[in-house]
Amino acid sequence: MGPMPRKTAQILAAAFGLALAVLYVIPSVEASPAIPQALSALKPDHAPKPVPAATFVDAQGHPVNFTAFKGHVVILNLWATWCAPCVRELPDVAKLAAALGPGKVTVVAVNAGHDDAAKTADFLKAHGAANLAVYRDPDLSLLTAFGSQGLPFSVVIDAQGREIARASGPMKWDDPAAIAYFKALGSRAAS
Repeated sequence: MGPMPRKTAQILAAAFGLALAVLYVIPSVEASPAIPQALSALKPDHAPKPVPAATFVDAQGHPVNFTAFKGHVVILNLWATWCAPCVRELPDVAKLAAALGPGKVTVVAVNAGHDDAAKTADFLKAHGAANLAVYRDPDLSLLTAFGSQGLPFSVVIDAQGREIARASGPMKWDDPAAIAYFKALGSRAAS
């Protein structure tokens, strides 16, 4: 067989050049960090969807919704004073919030009960979670909107306001791998 025609060689060279551009010049899409074993109850949503428009209240009784956190990764943790697993994990949630500090990841721990703001704040303080902001869901609108069947219940919301993962049951929030996972999500939100 003779030499390759010039036109065929040019087409192959152009195709090779295009392949190199795709592989090396065009930035790759960053994959989500792997969920660590400490957060094994956290199930990713491979088709992120906008979070419900439900509201909850802050310590002053003002309504809050998730648009207030736009641009931040939100770790929503629904708990109640009567829920033993919730009470056991509250100090871990508080340690996670402290480890993350101010930045692109916000821990929003919401008391899904009928307690007032003062009782909620006292409860958080008594259970090693005084650094968590006081949020309440006295009408259980978040539980209903997210379709939760029990507590504790957690949702991870990306910086665009979409649910990217959820968990039913307690987790080891302050595990070093869990903290690193959420820091990685925050770094992605910042870029």
